[in-house]
Amino acid sequence: MEERSGTHAQRALLALRKRILGGELPGGTRLFEVALAEELGISRTPVRDALSRLAAEALLDRASGGGFVVRSFAVRDVVDTIELRGVLEGTAARLAAERGAPEPLLAEARDILRQIDALFLSQDFDMEGYSRLNSAFHALLARLPQSDVLLREIERITALPFASPSAFLDDSAHMAALTRTLSAAHDQHRALLEAITNREGFRAESIAREHARAARRNVEFLLTHEPAQREGVPGLAILAG
Repeated sequence: MEERSGTHAQRALLALRKRILGGELPGGTRLFEVALAEELGISRTPVRDALSRLAAEALLDRASGGGFVVRSFAVRDVVDTIELRGVLEGTAARLAAERGAPEPLLAEARDILRQIDALFLSQDFDMEGYSRLNSAFHALLARLPQSDVLLREIERITALPFASPSAFLDDSAHMAALTRTLSAAHDQHRALLEAITNREGFRAESIAREHARAARRNVEFLLTHEPAQREGVPGLAILAG
């Protein structure tokens, strides 16, 4: 029974998160356990768990009169969060360089970069593959200094939909420009790993911070488009402007 409840909670979480990020549930929408349970065809307990998880992810606020309210975010929220991720990843990179990262993790990072290299050589760029590998590289970066404190805080901030290293990458309408941006970002991947390997702490931190700003520039690029041109880009629907 407990396993089934967990499965229902996961299904509710995924369904609600998708609807929020896609704009089907815009900022200010009130959500109630009973109505959602009936809509999803499950009991209230897994819905309650899913709503609590979405509140922890900062996608929902608890309403004073009960239930939850879908949050909306200003562009400034996105910028500030990405900047903070850059600070945390920069610190992780510096400590990894100063302490010396374990060779097995460095080898794993080099392998991820080789797989990304192959994507850029392909005639049809695989955005989904890039997003997956890019996220894997950043997750590994957080592990390199072997700091539980840093790892926990980086995981906490990247759980926000617009703070992930791969947020806002699905912009097929402007693929050529986006691919150029990603190619430059991947050059920073290589430079960052080189600095960590060579124990260059200051350089590693500087590259990591600058690299995070590439995500900010991508968001700003997308926000210059007309709304119709931005349809389908994950996360943009929750921005209030």
